[in-house]
Amino acid sequence: MKITLEELRAWVAVVDSGSITAAASQLSQTTSAISRALSRLEKKLQTTLLHRTTRRIALTEEGQLFLEHAREILQSVERAEEQIAHRREVPSGRLRINAATPFMLHVIVPLLDEFTARYPLIQLELNTDDIFIDLLEQKTDIAIRIGELRDSTIHARFLGVSKIRLMASPAYLEKHGTPTSVADLSHHRLLGFSQLDQLNVWPICQPDGTFLPIAPTVSASSGETLRQLAVYGQGIVRISDFLSHCDRNNGRLVPVLEEETREMHHPIHAVYYRTPSVRIQCFIDFLREKFASQALL
Repeated sequence: MKITLEELRAWVAVVDSGSITAAASQLSQTTSAISRALSRLEKKLQTTLLHRTTRRIALTEEGQLFLEHAREILQSVERAEEQIAHRREVPSGRLRINAATPFMLHVIVPLLDEFTARYPLIQLELNTDDIFIDLLEQKTDIAIRIGELRDSTIHARFLGVSKIRLMASPAYLEKHGTPTSVADLSHHRLLGFSQLDQLNVWPICQPDGTFLPIAPTVSASSGETLRQLAVYGQGIVRISDFLSHCDRNNGRLVPVLEEETREMHHPIHAVYYRTPSVRIQCFIDFLREKFASQALL
């Protein structure tokens, strides 16, 4: 049987206060509870720790030796509790974040100055993967997932949504012309994904009312690569607002077929595998704040 902290606290309180009655008062327990704790402790150690009389208690040699160890253990626990309490007040420690490369580059990295100024004791480790990862296997605290969640076993916090648009560079449209109808797309270079067919469905309707699946003229595995291709005039791209907001603001990309485009959004979640620590919660709340203020779009 293992010794408990309750038994150690009872033992040290009896020694320090000089009696079982005083220890019971100090710990807000009954004298019988303290007496039982001491009896259990001696039984587990298979030795006598103190001699009890009606007037005083006296430590045995074994009791004196064990008292030193008991104090060290309780002090160590107190220090650990103080450190955890301090972390709750001032979030600190390593925070490992995983996200697709485009989200990391266009959303998280630009916000780091503000986040680190707010939480200077949190040490960030940023990793990128364009496929879903196993959080435990990759030792990840938070992963940002874009699109519908399929794994019901993980914890998730909804961050917001990012609108989908069709866009191209002014240079491309000047050279190839601006499409004015869905049918015109058959004469244009279309940029799409090489691995995820569901991302090659564009938010414009066919005659039967369904969204348009496209066969890419140029395909890539990364949304960032497709963004770069579009900026450099290689074609028309389906792109999320979080990825294109700077290009839209600077005029490097402009909307195509706006009137024909239907509403389509990517939901964005922060996922984690355990009850979030304070530093995890701080980062999630920070991103939710930025989405709410439209700073990410």
